[in-house]
Amino acid sequence: MIGKGRQTRDGIRIYQEADFAGMHTAGALAARILDEIAEHVFPGQTTGEIDRLIEEKVDAAGATSATIGYRGYKHASCISVNNVVCHGIPGAPIPKSKDETISKDLEKRRADDVLKDGDILNIDVTVIVDGWFGDTSRMYVAGRADKKAERLIQVTHDSLMKGIEAVKPGNTFGDIGHAIQTYVESHRMSVVRDFCGHGLGRVFHSPPNVLHYGRAGSGPRLEEGMFFTIEPMVNLGRPETVVLADEWTAVTRDRSLTAQFEHSVGVTATGVDIFTRSPAGKFHPTQG
Repeated sequence: MIGKGRQTRDGIRIYQEADFAGMHTAGALAARILDEIAEHVFPGQTTGEIDRLIEEKVDAAGATSATIGYRGYKHASCISVNNVVCHGIPGAPIPKSKDETISKDLEKRRADDVLKDGDILNIDVTVIVDGWFGDTSRMYVAGRADKKAERLIQVTHDSLMKGIEAVKPGNTFGDIGHAIQTYVESHRMSVVRDFCGHGLGRVFHSPPNVLHYGRAGSGPRLEEGMFFTIEPMVNLGRPETVVLADEWTAVTRDRSLTAQFEHSVGVTATGVDIFTRSPAGKFHPTQG
């Protein structure tokens, strides 16, 4: 039975059955915004303009952006292009790294971050609706991606779904990470270790940390009423990342291509409820 306001000994909040409705509303809005932004991703477009459109859509829905003002962040989305793992700042120059080889690679990109044909990008949006947080991200392609990029996107998408399949009462968070890691590594790719999923609900980030790698049977047990994100980041090369001088933008250390998909989910009595399903079936950029 779901207990009101209860927390596990690991500090994970257990929500009530009625709270699922609030998460569905917030998650559906975030997903709808990402559906609607798809037509605005094309070669020649800027990430700054995409972010402006996202903020406009959040405002038009009467919702609040969770990221604007969060730890000083000024944008309604994170947009991470090619070898940017996460927290890419839309429209901003990509700063230098202490690693000169990384800096030279990043300097090739224009300050306004104009998308080129074949670029792949993750767009991450979190909205607040009536106090509930809806958090989701997905991949997009500007123009046409090459075969390696297409394969990376597919494996990353499928790894997220493998992780979601492991969500049910009695399983552990280690089961989620293990399902993702074994699938990704079977395709000779790597899972980023430096960033993870997180609890959410009426707060943006809370326990647990949802690792996308790990040992089956390890970690806290899943219980009905837990809400959290699963958001694997997968690299074509090695898993290591570097956070750049802006203290937000994370890139692959070896400059390899990277991808990410994210859903917000809740544990039900029999399995899992996905709060951020795409209303238009556009969650995967090449399927629909």
